Amino acid sequence: MADESPDDESVESPEDEDTAVETADDEAEPEPEARPMSRIRLGALVGSAVVVVLAGLAGWLGYLAYQSQSAERHRDMMLEAGRQAAFSLTNVGWETADADVQRVLDSAGGKFYDDFEKRAESYREVVKQVKSKSEGTITGSALESISDDQAKVLVSVTVKSSNAGVPEQAPQYWRMVLTVQENEGKAKVSELEFVE
Repeated sequence: MADESPDDESVESPEDEDTAVETADDEAEPEPEARPMSRIRLGALVGSAVVVVLAGLAGWLGYLAYQSQSAERHRDMMLEAGRQAAFSLTNVGWETADADVQRVLDSAGGKFYDDFEKRAESYREVVKQVKSKSEGTITGSALESISDDQAKVLVSVTVKSSNAGVPEQAPQYWRMVLTVQENEGKAKVSELEFVE
C-alpha cells in the first residue's frame, strides 16, 4: 500500500479534540453530584445507626424495668402472704371459729398445713368451749430472705385476748418467722416459728 497518501491517515482535527474535552468534562460533572449523595447517604447511615442503638437501649431499659416490677410484685406477694397468715392466726373468735380456722388453712401449705389441719378440730372446740377471742394487729413486717419460690417473712403482732374466765387480758407481743412458698402463682405459709 504504497499508494497511500498522508491524507488517508487519520488525523484528529481540532473539533475532535474539543469533543474529547467536552466528553471528559461531561464525565467529570457527575462527580460533584456524587459527593453530596455520599454525604446524604452517610448522614442516613449514621442516623439509622443512632436509631437502632437508641431502640436497642430503649428495649433493654424496658426489659430491666419489667424485671424490676416483676421482682417487686413477687416480694409484695410473699410479704402479704406472710402478713395475712399472721393476721389469720391471731384473729380467732369463738363465735366465728369455723370460718377463722378455715381462713388459716386457706393461707397454709406444706408442713404447716398438715400440722394445723391435724389440730384444727380440737382447736376449734377449745376456742368455742372457753369462749376465747383474740384480736391481732400487725405492728411490723419485713422480708428476711427471698428466692424465686420461697421467702422468710418476719412479722410482729400485738394480740389482745379474752375468754369466759378472764374477760380482758394484757396484750401479748409476738414475733414470728413465716416461711412462705410460692406454687403455681399462689403464696402459702409452709412453716411457722415464734421468735423472741
